[in-house]
Amino acid sequence: MQMRPSRVLRKLREGGVAISFKTNLADARATEIAARCGFDCIWTCMEHVPNDWAAIEQQIWAAKAYDVDVMVRVSRGGYSDYIRPLELDAAGIMVPHIMSAADAQNVARMTRFHPIGRRPVDGGNADGAYCMIDFREYLQQANEQRFVVVQIEDPEPLDELESIASVEGIDVLLFGPGDFSHGIGVPGQWDDPRIAEARQRIAQVAREHGKFAGTTGGPQNLDELVDMGYQFVNIGADVVGIADYTRDLAAQCRQYL
Repeated sequence: MQMRPSRVLRKLREGGVAISFKTNLADARATEIAARCGFDCIWTCMEHVPNDWAAIEQQIWAAKAYDVDVMVRVSRGGYSDYIRPLELDAAGIMVPHIMSAADAQNVARMTRFHPIGRRPVDGGNADGAYCMIDFREYLQQANEQRFVVVQIEDPEPLDELESIASVEGIDVLLFGPGDFSHGIGVPGQWDDPRIAEARQRIAQVAREHGKFAGTTGGPQNLDELVDMGYQFVNIGADVVGIADYTRDLAAQCRQYL
């Protein structure tokens, strides 16, 4: 028996571009709608959003029905916070605010099985097909078919960026421009040259060390990001879509009242 292969990893390893969509809403139907629309990955969150584990599990079920990956941005914590989404059969996790090479090494140690790390082993959950995957095959397949993303969203880790990118077991370096702008003291000033420089450097360093580069963007700059070397790009979010639609709808109605 085989673990479900990651759609994101398949695309990235083939040299393609994987497109993600972020969900803040806990309802699995929001995830199902996005999965039906053709995204490669649904990014759900436990850092900023009060999702509980049941909500995450249902979102994973909804996405898997359409062969779409789920990436869970975990809250910073212990190993259980990092591996539980994987045991629910999320295809990947994203760890926010990586601050150093030692930080990245600790993530790899907690989330990768032997010979890369020392992730605690169970195998009796969804990712291990409830003990129906051979023990050793489970360890190997989990290392090969599950991805670990680290967010570079502060100025501090740039000093160790090459060392972070060298950590075995890390697949994607994801640049977060929002927190980065905050960290350098110019929140929301997207034209600050330091943001462009960091974005360019992260893509370059990721490629040089055999990693994939990820970030957030939109249809208007997707070509630019891909040309820069980004292969994993999140575009859009459920709350933005609902807010834009309902605001415009309400404004149109008020014209007739």
